Amino acid sequence: MPTDDLPETFHVTTDEQLRAVSNLTRHRIMAVLRFEPATITQIAERVGLAKGSSSYHVRLLERAGLVKVVRTRKVRGVTERYYAMAARSIALPDPGEGGPDVLMRHAVADLEASPAGERHVRMAHLRLTGEQFAELGTRLQALADEYRELSDPSLPDASLVFALFHPTSREPAEGESK
Repeated sequence: MPTDDLPETFHVTTDEQLRAVSNLTRHRIMAVLRFEPATITQIAERVGLAKGSSSYHVRLLERAGLVKVVRTRKVRGVTERYYAMAARSIALPDPGEGGPDVLMRHAVADLEASPAGERHVRMAHLRLTGEQFAELGTRLQALADEYRELSDPSLPDASLVFALFHPTSREPAEGESK
C-alpha cells in the first residue's frame, strides 16, 4: 500500500485514543503496521500473540482511529482484512509534569527486549544555551526524518528514540552530598 496518501500525523486527543496507544502490546502492533499492511494472522505471528488477542487489540486500535482496513480479500470463503496505520506518525499530548511518558516507557521496554549487541545506547549530559538546545532538537528531528525516508520495508526493523530535555532540579535528600 503506498503511503503517499496517508496524513503525516495523527494527533491523539481523546481518552480512548490515549488508552489505545498506552498499551505495550498495541504499541508493538502499530510497529508491525508502520511500513506495510498486515492481517490479524501476520500481526499475531510478528508480535507473538494468539490470533484472538491480536484481533482484540487491533479492534481497539481501529475503534480509536489509529489503524484502518486498507484492503480485503476472500480466502476459502473468509474475508481477510489487511490493516495499516492511519497516519505516518502519532503525536501524543504532553504528559504534564510528573506524568508518565508513554513513548519513552514503550521504548525502554522494547530496548530491554532487544538482543544484546544489536543496539547503540548512549547518554550525554550537556550544558547548552537556549539557542543550542533548540538547534540540537531540530537537528535530531531532521536526522530521524532523513533516515525514515531511507527506510526499506524489506529490511529488519530498527527503532530510533531520542529525548532532549531539561531535567528538573531536585534538592539532595538528607544525607546526600551536594
